[in-house]
Amino acid sequence: MKLEIKNLSVTAEEKNVVNDVSFTMKSGEVHILMGSNGSGKSSLVNALMGHAKYKITSGNIILDEEDITSLSTDKKAKKGLFLSLQHLPEIDGVSFTNFLYRAYKEMKGKDITLLEFNTFVKEEAAKYGLEPTFLRRSVNAGLSGGEKKQSEAFQLAFFEPAFAFLDEIDSGVDIDAVEKIFSVIRTLKEKGTSFLLITHYGKILEKITPDFVHIMKDGKIIKSGGPELAEEISAHGFNNN
Repeated sequence: MKLEIKNLSVTAEEKNVVNDVSFTMKSGEVHILMGSNGSGKSSLVNALMGHAKYKITSGNIILDEEDITSLSTDKKAKKGLFLSLQHLPEIDGVSFTNFLYRAYKEMKGKDITLLEFNTFVKEEAAKYGLEPTFLRRSVNAGLSGGEKKQSEAFQLAFFEPAFAFLDEIDSGVDIDAVEKIFSVIRTLKEKGTSFLLITHYGKILEKITPDFVHIMKDGKIIKSGGPELAEEISAHGFNNN
């Protein structure tokens, strides 16, 4: 599969936040998006997924020659797109199992009872190392930052999207959790999932080797390259780029 971002420009609250961004993601590729705070990274991935706050003013999002620019978020998800937000909303009163159950039925179109799903999701959680009690907790409510990120990583493993945009999924988690998250990423990459990873994690190259690294500034991609570009940023920061 191939996802093409063509000359995309985005506004939020009447302010230009993304300007003429273009790149292409193919199955199994890992792209890293770096840049200082406020450079437009989160705005880009939110716009790609159809967040209502972000208005695409020009350009196109093409999935296997189909223009999906104007599709709603749920339809983009059914097409195989996945976004892990930097700041996750809390949904008190909705258990993680019920949340996954409704999403699974919508995404997969399968007729499965809640009882059957409950057994299935427990088995999947055990593979990931997620405690069964976690499934009974409300979605993100009362969770630490690291627990929230792990719940996102489990959703990623559970749904196996074609294209995943992960906004600082490695931020605010301990070493063991980081390894678990990147284990999921590496496994899905081998299965064909393509990733766009927004990160400030200086040692990310110890966890995964990207195919492409993009540097963003003032809403634009100002430089692209391979792993050596991430090494350069880690050593010298963004001011020299």
